[in-house]
Amino acid sequence: MNLIKKTTLKLALAAAVSAAAISAAQAADCKIGVSMKTLDAPYFAAQEVSAKKHGAEVGCEIIAVDAQNDLNKQIADVEDMVAQGIQALIINPRDSQGLVPAVNAASAAGVKVFVIDSTLDSKADFVTLIQSSNGQNGQLVGQWIADQTKGKALKIALLSGDKGNEVGQERRLGVLAGLLEGQLRNEGRANFEVVGQGWGLWGNEGGLKAMEDLLTANPEINVVLGENDSMVLGAQKALEQAGRLDGVLLVAAADGQKEALQMIKGGTYGATGLNDPAVVAATAVDMAKQAIEGTLPAATPKITYTKPVAITKDNVDQYYKADAVF
Repeated sequence: MNLIKKTTLKLALAAAVSAAAISAAQAADCKIGVSMKTLDAPYFAAQEVSAKKHGAEVGCEIIAVDAQNDLNKQIADVEDMVAQGIQALIINPRDSQGLVPAVNAASAAGVKVFVIDSTLDSKADFVTLIQSSNGQNGQLVGQWIADQTKGKALKIALLSGDKGNEVGQERRLGVLAGLLEGQLRNEGRANFEVVGQGWGLWGNEGGLKAMEDLLTANPEINVVLGENDSMVLGAQKALEQAGRLDGVLLVAAADGQKEALQMIKGGTYGATGLNDPAVVAATAVDMAKQAIEGTLPAATPKITYTKPVAITKDNVDQYYKADAVF
C-alpha cells in the first residue's frame, strides 16, 4: 500500500514538474516588454496591471517598467528590455518624437513594437497603435452635451493634459466638433465659448490646481470639459471647495474611470468617453503574441481602435465595475 502511495506521489510530482516546464517553455517562447510612460495616474496603473494579468493568462512572460514621466528613462528602459531579449514591445510613449530612435532601434533588432494610447511620430517603425478613438468618443460626448443643454449659453473651462500632446488635442477637438454639430442641429447656431484652458498634467491634483486658477479668472464657468476623468475629478473638488459646484456640468472626453462612473450613476457627473485601459492593454498583448507567433494578419491597420461610446446615466451600468482597478 505504501509503495502504491509513493508511486502515486512520484507521478503527481512528475506531472507538476512537467506542467511547470511547459509553462516556462511557453513563457520563453513569448517574452513581451511593457514600457509605461508613468504609473502616476490610475488609468496607466490599470493598464500595466491588465497587461501583466492577461500576459500570464495567455502564457507570455511580461517585463513591465515605469518611466516615471521621464523621456530619458523611457529610452533607457526600452534599450534595457531589448537587451534582455524581448520579442515584442508594448509602449505608451512619453514623447511622440523623442521615442522614435529607441523604437526604431528595437524594430531593427527584430522586436515587434505596439504603441498604446499616445501617438508616435509617423517616422517610427511600429506595427500598430492601439487606442480608443479619441475623435469619435469626443464627438459622441460633444453631441450629448448639445442635447442636454439646448438653448443655454455655455461657458466652458477646458482642462488639458500637457502641451503638445496629440491625444489631448484629438480629444478636445473631438468634443468641440461634436458640440458644434449638435448645437447647429438643435439650435441652428453655435452657442458656446471656451473661456479658458488649464493644464492639469492628466492628474487629480493638476486638475484641482488648474480649476482653481480658471475659476479666479472666469467666474461665469458653467461647463468643465476635461481631456480625462482624473483632471475633472480634481476640478470637482476645487468647485466644491469654492462653493461653485451647483449648476456646473462636468464632462470628460475620455477614460471611464470608476469614480467618474459612480458620479454618473448618482447624477453629479454628465458624461465621459469609453477608454477602458484593460481592453487596450489586453488587445495589445494578444496582438503582440500573434506577431511573435507569426499569425498576426499582414493587413493589420496602422491604427487599431476600440469601440467608441459616450457613457452617460442611460448606459453607465453596462460599464461600471465595482472591483475595477481604474
